Amino acid sequence: MRIDIGGGVRLFVDVEGPGLVPDGPLMREKPTLICMHGGPGFDHSAFKPGFSCLADIAQIIYYDHRGHGRSDERPPSEWTLDTWADDVVRLSDALGLVKPIVLGQSFGGFVAQRYIARHPGHAAKVILSSTSPNMVMERKLAMFEKLGGPQARELARQFWSEPTPAHWAAYWAGCRLLYNTTLPRDPASAQRTLVREDILLHFVGGEKQGMDLLPGLALAQCPVLVMAGEQDPVCPLADAQDIAAALPPQWSKLVSFPGVGHGAWRDDPVAAFKTLREFILG
Repeated sequence: MRIDIGGGVRLFVDVEGPGLVPDGPLMREKPTLICMHGGPGFDHSAFKPGFSCLADIAQIIYYDHRGHGRSDERPPSEWTLDTWADDVVRLSDALGLVKPIVLGQSFGGFVAQRYIARHPGHAAKVILSSTSPNMVMERKLAMFEKLGGPQARELARQFWSEPTPAHWAAYWAGCRLLYNTTLPRDPASAQRTLVREDILLHFVGGEKQGMDLLPGLALAQCPVLVMAGEQDPVCPLADAQDIAAALPPQWSKLVSFPGVGHGAWRDDPVAAFKTLREFILG
């Protein structure tokens, strides 16, 4: 379904599980988990069906960022972290959600970090998964070279420094399988993903280059779980460590996963979903 979040902007939203469940003589309210997908330019489909295993403890909200996937097309002037971060609040207001748990994966983690800075009292908890606070190029290049040799390093350097359609195509073809340490459990998942290459190239070639989300993390007012794969080339472990260190100590929790790449639940779903369940219920 498409939800109007104000100003005539409609986001594609999918809801899994009830928010109220029978519990003896009462109706018990479950927490709501808002899942923000990666990219930019991709859609929410990568969360499915894996995140269904959390539907017994939380109502799950999947959505496509403004301009992405099945959400309404929007002009490039709205393809900004500030706009996408504010959309979390707009969507929550439209759905009547109070104190959601907000999870951002990869690019969705950029959005979640900006959301912390702009709306620090809005969430009950935040999960930052396989994400980065800034563009430390050498970390990426070193990991791509470690996992794929000099050729992978050069493909990554070309794309992240000069994101053209040709460099993106070469990078994705040559480096995509280095993102994770296991093969996709569902090979057809990539075919189901709706990709907006124009948004991807616009953001990577623009706002991403000078992005620095670390200062805003000091404003956090709720528990923040930082999840990182120790073999993630695109959002290396050191990036997650920087995020955890920038958060107020009383709210920061870092969990790293050995032998795991980008999106811990892809390579070690047992450990990743155990960590998520404990954080959601804690």
